[in-house]
Amino acid sequence: MLNRTLFNTKTIFGKKTTKKSVCRGVSRQKRFETLVKAYSGDLYRFAYWLCRHRSIADDLLQETFLRAWKAFDQLEDEKKAKSWLITILRRENARRFERKRFDLVDIDEVAIEDTFTPAPEQIIENQQLHQAIFNLEIEYREPLLLQTIGGYKTSEIADELKLNVNTVNTRLFRARKQLKLQLSKELLQTYT
Repeated sequence: MLNRTLFNTKTIFGKKTTKKSVCRGVSRQKRFETLVKAYSGDLYRFAYWLCRHRSIADDLLQETFLRAWKAFDQLEDEKKAKSWLITILRRENARRFERKRFDLVDIDEVAIEDTFTPAPEQIIENQQLHQAIFNLEIEYREPLLLQTIGGYKTSEIADELKLNVNTVNTRLFRARKQLKLQLSKELLQTYT
Protein backbone atom coordinates (compact mmCIF):
# COMPACT_ATOMS: atom_id res chain seq x y z
CA MET A 1 0.00 0.00 0.00
CA LEU A 2 1.07 3.62 0.05
CA ASN A 3 3.83 4.80 2.27
CA ARG A 4 2.37 6.88 5.11
CA THR A 5 5.32 9.31 5.03
CA LEU A 6 4.09 10.46 1.64
CA PHE A 7 1.16 12.15 3.37
CA ASN A 8 2.98 13.79 6.26
CA THR A 9 0.90 16.78 7.31
CA LYS A 10 3.94 18.93 8.12
CA THR A 11 5.47 18.62 4.68
CA ILE A 12 4.01 17.68 1.33
CA PHE A 13 6.64 16.53 -1.13
CA GLY A 14 9.41 18.31 0.73
CA LYS A 15 7.63 21.69 0.83
CA LYS A 16 6.77 23.11 4.23
CA THR A 17 3.21 24.29 4.50
CA THR A 18 1.75 27.13 6.51
CA LYS A 19 -0.74 26.67 9.33
CA LYS A 20 -3.64 27.62 7.08
CA SER A 21 -2.79 25.10 4.35
CA VAL A 22 -2.12 22.35 6.92
CA CYS A 23 -5.78 22.45 7.93
CA ARG A 24 -6.80 22.39 4.30
CA GLY A 25 -4.24 19.64 3.61
CA VAL A 26 -5.66 17.41 6.35
CA SER A 27 -9.12 17.31 4.80
CA ARG A 28 -7.49 16.85 1.40
CA GLN A 29 -5.40 14.07 2.87
CA LYS A 30 -8.41 12.34 4.44
CA ARG A 31 -10.36 12.54 1.20
CA PHE A 32 -7.41 11.12 -0.70
CA GLU A 33 -6.90 8.31 1.82
CA THR A 34 -10.57 7.41 1.47
CA LEU A 35 -10.14 7.37 -2.28
CA VAL A 36 -7.07 5.12 -2.00
CA LYS A 37 -8.85 2.68 0.31
CA ALA A 38 -11.91 2.57 -1.93
CA TYR A 39 -10.17 1.97 -5.26
CA SER A 40 -6.76 0.45 -4.58
CA GLY A 41 -8.03 -3.13 -5.03
CA ASP A 42 -9.72 -2.43 -8.34
CA LEU A 43 -6.77 -0.42 -9.61
CA TYR A 44 -4.30 -3.14 -8.60
CA ARG A 45 -6.33 -5.77 -10.48
CA PHE A 46 -6.42 -3.54 -13.55
CA ALA A 47 -2.67 -2.86 -13.30
CA TYR A 48 -1.99 -6.57 -12.99
CA TRP A 49 -4.23 -7.27 -15.97
CA LEU A 50 -2.24 -4.73 -18.00
CA CYS A 51 1.25 -6.02 -17.17
CA ARG A 52 0.79 -9.57 -15.78
CA HIS A 53 3.56 -9.02 -13.23
CA ARG A 54 3.01 -8.35 -9.52
CA SER A 55 5.94 -6.05 -8.86
CA ILE A 56 5.26 -3.99 -11.98
CA ALA A 57 1.59 -3.75 -10.97
CA ASP A 58 2.69 -2.53 -7.52
CA ASP A 59 4.94 0.09 -9.12
CA LEU A 60 2.17 1.21 -11.48
CA LEU A 61 -0.24 1.55 -8.58
CA GLN A 62 2.28 3.53 -6.53
CA GLU A 63 3.03 5.87 -9.44
CA THR A 64 -0.68 6.25 -10.14
CA PHE A 65 -1.45 7.34 -6.60
CA LEU A 66 1.56 9.63 -6.55
CA ARG A 67 0.39 11.41 -9.70
CA ALA A 68 -3.17 11.44 -8.39
CA TRP A 69 -2.01 13.06 -5.16
CA LYS A 70 -0.15 15.75 -7.08
CA ALA A 71 -3.19 16.48 -9.24
CA PHE A 72 -5.87 15.81 -6.62
CA ASP A 73 -7.06 19.42 -6.68
CA GLN A 74 -7.91 19.01 -10.37
CA LEU A 75 -10.48 16.31 -9.56
CA GLU A 76 -13.71 18.27 -9.67
CA ASP A 77 -16.24 15.48 -9.16
CA GLU A 78 -15.20 12.77 -6.71
CA LYS A 79 -17.91 10.51 -8.17
CA LYS A 80 -15.72 10.27 -11.26
CA ALA A 81 -12.61 9.43 -9.24
CA LYS A 82 -12.41 5.79 -10.33
CA SER A 83 -12.35 6.59 -14.04
CA TRP A 84 -9.90 9.44 -13.34
CA LEU A 85 -7.59 7.04 -11.51
CA ILE A 86 -7.89 4.40 -14.23
CA THR A 87 -6.91 7.00 -16.82
CA ILE A 88 -3.86 7.92 -14.77
CA LEU A 89 -2.98 4.23 -14.43
CA ARG A 90 -3.29 3.64 -18.18
CA ARG A 91 -1.05 6.63 -18.87
CA GLU A 92 1.49 5.39 -16.33
CA ASN A 93 1.53 2.04 -18.08
CA ALA A 94 2.13 3.81 -21.40
CA ARG A 95 4.97 5.82 -19.84
CA ARG A 96 6.57 2.54 -18.84
CA PHE A 97 7.00 1.72 -22.53
CA GLU A 98 8.14 5.23 -23.42
CA ARG A 99 11.06 4.85 -21.05
CA LYS A 100 11.98 1.44 -22.44
CA ARG A 101 14.62 1.61 -25.16
CA PHE A 102 15.00 -1.28 -27.54
CA ASP A 103 18.23 -2.25 -29.24
CA LEU A 104 18.28 -1.17 -32.85
CA VAL A 105 19.27 -3.69 -35.49
CA ASP A 106 20.22 -2.93 -39.05
CA ILE A 107 17.37 -4.31 -41.11
CA ASP A 108 19.64 -5.16 -44.04
CA GLU A 109 21.48 -7.67 -41.87
CA VAL A 110 18.37 -9.49 -40.70
CA ALA A 111 16.74 -12.10 -42.88
CA ILE A 112 13.00 -12.03 -42.36
CA GLU A 113 11.30 -15.34 -42.85
CA ASP A 114 7.63 -15.91 -43.42
CA THR A 115 6.42 -17.40 -40.16
CA PHE A 116 2.75 -17.15 -41.01
CA THR A 117 1.61 -18.75 -44.18
CA PRO A 118 -2.05 -19.57 -43.86
CA ALA A 119 -3.15 -23.10 -44.54
CA PRO A 120 -5.35 -23.66 -47.62
CA GLU A 121 -8.39 -24.12 -45.36
CA GLN A 122 -7.68 -20.76 -43.72
CA ILE A 123 -7.41 -19.07 -47.10
CA ILE A 124 -10.80 -20.49 -48.11
CA GLU A 125 -12.37 -19.40 -44.80
CA ASN A 126 -10.95 -15.89 -45.24
CA GLN A 127 -12.36 -15.69 -48.75
CA GLN A 128 -15.76 -16.87 -47.52
CA LEU A 129 -15.72 -14.28 -44.75
CA HIS A 130 -14.75 -11.49 -47.17
CA GLN A 131 -17.49 -12.55 -49.56
CA ALA A 132 -20.05 -12.69 -46.74
CA ILE A 133 -19.06 -9.19 -45.62
CA PHE A 134 -19.39 -7.81 -49.13
CA ASN A 135 -22.79 -9.49 -49.50
CA LEU A 136 -24.07 -7.32 -46.63
CA GLU A 137 -26.05 -4.24 -47.50
CA ILE A 138 -23.89 -1.10 -47.48
CA GLU A 139 -25.68 0.33 -44.41
CA TYR A 140 -24.52 -2.70 -42.40
CA ARG A 141 -21.17 -3.24 -44.08
CA GLU A 142 -19.80 0.28 -43.49
CA PRO A 143 -20.13 0.39 -39.69
CA LEU A 144 -18.89 -3.19 -39.38
CA LEU A 145 -15.76 -2.50 -41.44
CA LEU A 146 -15.11 0.78 -39.63
CA GLN A 147 -15.25 -1.02 -36.30
CA THR A 148 -13.40 -4.25 -37.14
CA ILE A 149 -10.86 -3.07 -39.70
CA GLY A 150 -10.58 0.61 -38.81
CA GLY A 151 -10.75 0.16 -35.04
CA TYR A 152 -13.23 3.00 -34.63
CA LYS A 153 -15.38 3.33 -31.52
CA THR A 154 -19.14 3.39 -31.90
CA SER A 155 -19.30 7.13 -31.24
CA GLU A 156 -16.61 7.76 -33.89
CA ILE A 157 -18.53 5.65 -36.40
CA ALA A 158 -21.66 7.66 -35.62
CA ASP A 159 -19.78 10.91 -36.24
CA GLU A 160 -18.23 9.59 -39.45
CA LEU A 161 -21.50 8.29 -40.90
CA LYS A 162 -23.57 11.17 -39.45
CA LEU A 163 -25.81 8.74 -37.55
CA ASN A 164 -27.13 8.34 -34.04
CA VAL A 165 -25.01 6.08 -31.77
CA ASN A 166 -28.03 3.82 -31.17
CA THR A 167 -28.50 3.45 -34.93
CA VAL A 168 -24.86 2.44 -35.30
CA ASN A 169 -25.22 -0.13 -32.51
CA THR A 170 -28.33 -1.56 -34.16
CA ARG A 171 -26.62 -1.78 -37.54
CA LEU A 172 -23.57 -3.46 -36.03
CA PHE A 173 -25.79 -6.00 -34.28
CA ARG A 174 -27.72 -6.74 -37.47
CA ALA A 175 -24.52 -6.97 -39.53
CA ARG A 176 -23.06 -9.58 -37.18
CA LYS A 177 -26.34 -11.48 -37.13
CA GLN A 178 -26.51 -11.54 -40.94
CA LEU A 179 -22.86 -12.60 -41.17
CA LYS A 180 -23.49 -15.43 -38.75
CA LEU A 181 -26.47 -16.62 -40.81
CA GLN A 182 -24.55 -16.44 -44.09
CA LEU A 183 -21.53 -18.28 -42.73
CA SER A 184 -23.63 -20.97 -41.04
CA LYS A 185 -25.53 -21.57 -44.33
CA GLU A 186 -22.22 -21.91 -46.19
CA LEU A 187 -20.96 -24.30 -43.55
CA LEU A 188 -24.10 -26.42 -43.85
CA GLN A 189 -23.79 -26.46 -47.65
CA THR A 190 -20.15 -27.54 -47.38
CA TYR A 191 -20.94 -30.54 -45.15
CA THR A 192 -24.14 -31.69 -46.89
